[in-house]
Amino acid sequence: MDRCVVLVDAGYLLGAAASLLAGEPSRSRIVVDHARIVAGLRERAERETGQPLLRIYWFDGAPDRVPQPEHRRLRVMPRVTVRLGALTRTDGRWAQKGVDAAMHAELSELARNRACSDIVLVTGDGDLLPGMMSAKEHGVAVHLWAVQAADGDYNQSEDLVAEADERRVLDREWITTAIISRDGVCPPANTARPEIGPEIVAILAAPLPESSAGAPTQEPHTAHTAHPSHPEQNGTAPDTEPEEPAGNGGKGVPTPKDLAGLGKPHPSAPAAGHPAGNATLRWSSDKSWADKGSAGGPDVPDTSGLPTLAQLTTAEQRWADREADITAVSGDPYEVGQVFARRWTARLTDPGQLQVLSTHYPRVPHRIDGELLRYAARFGLLAHKDDQIDEHDRYAIRAGFWREVDARTGMDHTQNGD
Repeated sequence: MDRCVVLVDAGYLLGAAASLLAGEPSRSRIVVDHARIVAGLRERAERETGQPLLRIYWFDGAPDRVPQPEHRRLRVMPRVTVRLGALTRTDGRWAQKGVDAAMHAELSELARNRACSDIVLVTGDGDLLPGMMSAKEHGVAVHLWAVQAADGDYNQSEDLVAEADERRVLDREWITTAIISRDGVCPPANTARPEIGPEIVAILAAPLPESSAGAPTQEPHTAHTAHPSHPEQNGTAPDTEPEEPAGNGGKGVPTPKDLAGLGKPHPSAPAAGHPAGNATLRWSSDKSWADKGSAGGPDVPDTSGLPTLAQLTTAEQRWADREADITAVSGDPYEVGQVFARRWTARLTDPGQLQVLSTHYPRVPHRIDGELLRYAARFGLLAHKDDQIDEHDRYAIRAGFWREVDARTGMDHTQNGD
């Protein structure tokens, strides 16, 4: 039958893209627009094969084969079928089980039943060689697509490359229309999806202060790009010189330690009107409050009267929220924070509570902060390669939260020196 089918090994596609854009194959290092990548695969497959698309099969691993948020979004898209293998952890590393076997079975079945004339394989695994050979014997043209290798060499089995009827490379330009690095590498301006705008890129690539003559060079107005509220480390007092994390190349989301330095005067500033070390940072902790900064700061505000999103949400709204999470929310950490804040502020019955929340900046009240991070966990944002909460994502989530609150209140904390 004159149709084409695309079989995608998601582990290969996204891992190779992460290596290309972020320097390591960890999928936690990239942000993926699944709708855009599916559209790109369909358009290219139809153009390369000259046949209309029958279906895209997306093969991936998941713990206990339970669909993750990205899988739920993918499987409701037109012409997309998701097939899941197991995801297991051995010696501290995650590995897919059963994905290659499922791809082999699907490839052989499609060819044997003459369901299509062309099959596009997006994979690098040599275990699919028997399936590729079988498909060719049934008269199917096999197209092998590779992701541009980070080191310029092959990232596919040479046997697969030799056996394929056609081979194409998905280069950096093609990849970045749908995938960006969390460290700030983004698609060209004319191809970026609307949700991945300058604000998100600024959060993910915000420069940290650089120590020079004992003082940071970052201006106070950049403090709005990160709102620390629940760090794992203790941070430092404002009179301690901030240190740059090793290997970040001077890029990253500022930490509480970095923001504490904003209270220090620049050496060139006049002494009058620039008190040193006057910044006080607060964020929630498991035990209640943690104060970092000079002594004698303002009293801790009372947040007990602020409701959680769950308390403000009806059963019908909860169902609609889940549908929107699956079909409309990309899972970018900044966007997740915005979506949560948008729902919380829209459902408040007392507008004064929004003003109360705004006065707590940069601290997200403990109950709301915990609910926000649990919501983010639905998108896999808190699953890091070492099973630790990703600090970079936490700051971006909270930054998105505060940006949406600012939009609703008409306030701009960056102009208040906070």
